[in-house]
Amino acid sequence: MSKDSIQNRWLSKFKHQNPFIIAGPCSAETEEQVVQIAQELKDSEVSVIRAGIWKPRTRPGNFEGVGAIGLNWLKTAKVETGLQTATEVANPYHVELALKNEIDILWIGARTTVSPFNVQEIAEVLRGTNKTVLIKNPVNPDLSLWIGAIERFLNQDVKNLGAIHRGFSSYNNSTYRNVPEWQIAIDLQSEFPEMPIILDPSHIAGRRDLIFELCQTALDLNYNGLMVETHHNPDKAWSDSQQQITPQTLLKFLSELKVRKQHSDDVNFSKDLEKLRAQIDVMDDKLMEVLIDRMQIADKIGGLKKEHNVAIFQPERWKQILEKMIEKGDGKGLQKEFILNLYKAIHQESIAHQQKIIHKN
Repeated sequence: MSKDSIQNRWLSKFKHQNPFIIAGPCSAETEEQVVQIAQELKDSEVSVIRAGIWKPRTRPGNFEGVGAIGLNWLKTAKVETGLQTATEVANPYHVELALKNEIDILWIGARTTVSPFNVQEIAEVLRGTNKTVLIKNPVNPDLSLWIGAIERFLNQDVKNLGAIHRGFSSYNNSTYRNVPEWQIAIDLQSEFPEMPIILDPSHIAGRRDLIFELCQTALDLNYNGLMVETHHNPDKAWSDSQQQITPQTLLKFLSELKVRKQHSDDVNFSKDLEKLRAQIDVMDDKLMEVLIDRMQIADKIGGLKKEHNVAIFQPERWKQILEKMIEKGDGKGLQKEFILNLYKAIHQESIAHQQKIIHKN
């Protein structure tokens, strides 16, 4: 089954609601909690109530979900509010119970996407289903794993597929709980241009004060929907309390978000845009020339180190470069994380060039 076939499987619900909103607690805690949150979200832009039933925790001993009983609570919320329901499934048993309880949307979590064995088992159980299946990016920043998971469901004739971008784990300190790595999601959109993509700002942010900004960024990048963790009393939530917001806060955010147009018919806009893009093209050419020149210098440094039997990696020099560049970009509109990622990539390429020179016979 080719990725082009997704075009005929575009979920109609995503077409007509922009953005498509899924909201609800990180974890189902009690029936009263699930139903109360659903009641506060009905008659709004929210289409789906979500709740984690089984919670994959990093370490044992933490709250790992109420289990199958929570599916009944979602079913009650659906009956009382008319909202569709969504939950995470991590194995065929979860899928079987979710289908039995008429859950509308199943999502594959980041910890599951990372395992082709688990994904294949779930895809086979869902073969030919008309249920909506949303696939979160893997925990680690690996586009191929994400694409592979989608292809496994396509190969099982799963008709309604979408992707959820929830950010990626990073060993380094970051503003975010999970670094967005927007480019990876953009690359996924290029691979599957007709497949809906949803942002999960809660898991990217890790804290509620960053959620609105992330949601707006997603809409600016033509995402089709948002999945926001929402709790009637976030500070008392049994899991991930810091990244949940109240239903009232969510509805306020939704009223303030700006949905961008894909194109403008204004002739002046098109002319001005082309001029600015031409300037960008010139700068990109210059950037490439500078990078080529820089690597040629790295080759010479590699030759010098080889001649004097000196190690390639020089920690103090690397530290100096990073500190200097971060200071230079500070206050000039360049984020620290951008500078770090850029110079790490340049440094890696420089090391590769020097290795080639040093190991050359």
